[in-house]
Amino acid sequence: MQLALFLIFGVIAVAGAINLLLQRHPINSALSLVTVMMSLAVLYWSLGAEFLAAAQVIVYSGAIMVLFVFVIMLLNAGEEERTEGSRMAYIAGFPGAAALFCLLSFVFLSEGKSLGFVTLGEYLGGAVSNITAISSELFTKLLLPFEVTSVLILVAILGAVVLARKEQ
Repeated sequence: MQLALFLIFGVIAVAGAINLLLQRHPINSALSLVTVMMSLAVLYWSLGAEFLAAAQVIVYSGAIMVLFVFVIMLLNAGEEERTEGSRMAYIAGFPGAAALFCLLSFVFLSEGKSLGFVTLGEYLGGAVSNITAISSELFTKLLLPFEVTSVLILVAILGAVVLARKEQ
């Protein structure tokens, strides 16, 4: 199962990266980058790095990509042109998403009992999980750099808004 997940989401990540390079519109490129980041999060999760997968989704796919989209929208001063959508989404996206959904549905419905269930952190045997260790380190010793980074990101957003503001 892990090999199948790796192959499926590895191909999705590579296809998203190629689509990122081939897109002409910056918003479509940013959405392709979100696809790559989400695929990488699934790959991290399948390797047992749950905290890294969650951080990948929250930080990169969430916060950084929202920042990218806002900067692209603020700095794109020209008229917005209407398009019919991405050709790559019509050619590979919709059929690929339908095939992935059908494949995963078939596997989980037909092999659900043999797959079993897993409790996260069960293999630790009473030891401290990596999520607990990282969070206690982050919110005790590294709290000041964590907060300074959030203030720097806020200043960068405000700077982008001031620079993109049109003079009257």
